[in-house]
Amino acid sequence: MSFERIALVSDVHGNLTAYEAVLADIAERGISRVLNLGDVVGKGPRGSACTALTRERCEATVRGNWEVFVAGDGEIVTEGQRWWREELGVEDRRWLSSLPGGVDLRLAGRRVRLVHASPVDEFTRVHREHSEAEYSMMFDPTAFSGGTERADVLVYGDIHDPYLRSGPAGTLVNTGSVGNQLDEPVPSYAILEGDAGGRARSSFGIQFVRVDYDVEAEIAAACALGMPEAEAYAIELRTGIYRGRHAELGLSGV
Repeated sequence: MSFERIALVSDVHGNLTAYEAVLADIAERGISRVLNLGDVVGKGPRGSACTALTRERCEATVRGNWEVFVAGDGEIVTEGQRWWREELGVEDRRWLSSLPGGVDLRLAGRRVRLVHASPVDEFTRVHREHSEAEYSMMFDPTAFSGGTERADVLVYGDIHDPYLRSGPAGTLVNTGSVGNQLDEPVPSYAILEGDAGGRARSSFGIQFVRVDYDVEAEIAAACALGMPEAEAYAIELRTGIYRGRHAELGLSGV
């Protein structure tokens, strides 16, 4: 048996401070395989550096919705989007735009599929509270996700809310977010464990890990670089509360 541990990270969002802390934690655990579920850029100030670190440390990366918003050639809607796009180099944008919609791997006799938001596309969002139809759909093969068979395990990011659901359709895992966690302001990633070599079903493990980091250093970097939307970013990092709720809750201040 070739026992393997694989770290799955997602939604770094340009938060280099959190990303470095998470990757250091992964290395300390002796894990060499790291895969990234997208949204490397956007919202945080150092998308280019996070892209370089992803290319260096992750054996595969899938495309997230923010890769489309920021690295693509679509219409710029906000000043923040313009700033995040201009912060990237030409090669950063080329690489991010070329990422696949999904990646399949075999572990413990299971087909594990990695996508950003769903097998449909990087924009179709499935929350923790979802319908039975949504749950079943997550294991479907699609041209976007690159699979030709139903997955046994589907791992995704996007919603910044880690959870696990297991049932007859399969095992559904959300890794949470490295750089913009929104259930509590502590980065989250997942570890999968199992036999990487055999085809027969064998023991299979899933672990969620939380990693503390220097939040104030990351906020200071955003402010020093003159990033738009730094106030909303700072509040999210300190509180874990989505920026769309800041006004109603009376949250303000960098």
